[in-house]
Amino acid sequence: MYLCYIDESGTTDLPGNTSHFVLAGLSIPVQKWKTCDQDIEAIKQKYALAGQEIHVAWLLRKYIEQSKIPNFSALDHKNRRIQVETLRKAELLRLQNAKKPKQYKQARKTYAETDKYIPVTLDERRRLVSDLADCLSNWGFARLFAECIDKVHFNPAITKKTVAEQAFEQVVSRFETFLQVVSTGAKAELLGLLIHDNNQTVAKKHTELMKHFHSQGTLWT
Repeated sequence: MYLCYIDESGTTDLPGNTSHFVLAGLSIPVQKWKTCDQDIEAIKQKYALAGQEIHVAWLLRKYIEQSKIPNFSALDHKNRRIQVETLRKAELLRLQNAKKPKQYKQARKTYAETDKYIPVTLDERRRLVSDLADCLSNWGFARLFAECIDKVHFNPAITKKTVAEQAFEQVVSRFETFLQVVSTGAKAELLGLLIHDNNQTVAKKHTELMKHFHSQGTLWT
């Protein structure tokens, strides 16, 4: 069996707030799962992020609080966190007192998404992402499948599909074709399992699409 982890970048709305939508799948043989997990955890532990989920978009942002703290990189992780949290609490209080609900809501979201990363400097976070990319590039058994949609030129009236449906169908079709190829000459048909991020709304849509694919196929398979 092959596991295929799928996740997206950008929004599916037209026009939405991103010009592109990308859906990607990383496929690995099931027997390699534990080794892959250990590889990734070893890198995260190196940067004091063991057990934490990696969100590259949030990782690579500049956290303004870090730049306001003298000699931030010279502090240990405990003191880095304490000082950043102090500045963030002060900023939330300022926004509340200034009666700026939109800015307050956005700041809370940003702080929540980046909280696990605040003891790590921007340079360290950049090295972390580079190390992870290098690690994956050496997995000769892994395969990547992706669909990138330029929403400026996407016309649902022509495709008869939404952006999300188009992307998912393409990734599923390519993964299915890959399974057919690697099954050639094998003693038994190799199966595939699609694993999506823990998003109940997206998961429900993908489940319904997969039911349709199983009964009627995709455009290509």
